[in-house]
Amino acid sequence: METNRSARQLMLRAYQLGQRIWPDFASPFSRRDFTQAQLFACLAVREFLKFSYRRAEAFLADVPDWLAEINLCQAPDHNTLWRAFGKLLKPRRIQRALDLLAKETGDLASGLARKPLSIDSTCYEPHHRSRHYDRVCRRMQRENQRKAAKPPGKWGKTVNASRSRKLRKMPKLALAVSAAGHRILAAKAMLGNGSDAPDFDDLLFHAWRRAPVKTVVADAGYDSEKNHRIARLDMNIRSIIPPKIGRPTSKPAQGRFRRLMQQRFARKADAKVYGQRCQSETVNSMMKRNLGEYLRSIRKDRRKKEMLLKSITHNLMLEEG
Repeated sequence: METNRSARQLMLRAYQLGQRIWPDFASPFSRRDFTQAQLFACLAVREFLKFSYRRAEAFLADVPDWLAEINLCQAPDHNTLWRAFGKLLKPRRIQRALDLLAKETGDLASGLARKPLSIDSTCYEPHHRSRHYDRVCRRMQRENQRKAAKPPGKWGKTVNASRSRKLRKMPKLALAVSAAGHRILAAKAMLGNGSDAPDFDDLLFHAWRRAPVKTVVADAGYDSEKNHRIARLDMNIRSIIPPKIGRPTSKPAQGRFRRLMQQRFARKADAKVYGQRCQSETVNSMMKRNLGEYLRSIRKDRRKKEMLLKSITHNLMLEEG
């Protein structure tokens, strides 16, 4: 019952947000059955309830009072929802949605004055995985590690090649989160488990233009002198990133700001502020528990859109909470 009440409130809030982002119809020749805002509200509810398109159609058909609140007379067909997902969730529209959600958050500035902006990334499963399957994978991984201690012959090359192919297809979502309220200020979706450092610039810029960011914290994956210069010199934001990228060495870190970080981390000067980095991991955990840790889409572009839709849905859930 509580889940249905939350989903109903989320649907109405998503409809109000969609009215400010999309025109009613994409073309003068469009059919007048559904507006784009109504379809976006249906997609947000589908994401919240973790339904397939067919199940979402059946569910919406059973709740005509929900549809009446957003001026819908009938539930959209599952094919209509599938097409709307690809048409509506363009990067420019996603950025507009995050702009409006940040603008409507009254306590965002005060929260960022007390606590930093936290940047982190996480990977999603490209398809559903049961707990039994996870246990089997962990057991096989331990067995493979024991076998790898022996002369592997050709076996090791085959396993490494398979692992690299999986990493190239791994869906990855990078987030810039307000540590005070767990709100997502910037999101970037991609495929492939590569370095985090190149994502720092885009995430920090979009978060900076949406809210008055004073301090940003990130883990060692974002460590680079370039990222420190972007934050401190270009945006006047204090950056706290541990200088641990690369091979372990006793030599001073290269770059002015990386050496500064090395000195401050050695005497734990920023331990309290850097401890707020865990808030971005909390947001990743919230999204995976509430909205699912796997993706239902198959195409690469739709997987990226699904991860971005999860980010918007998360912010809408916080508003209703």
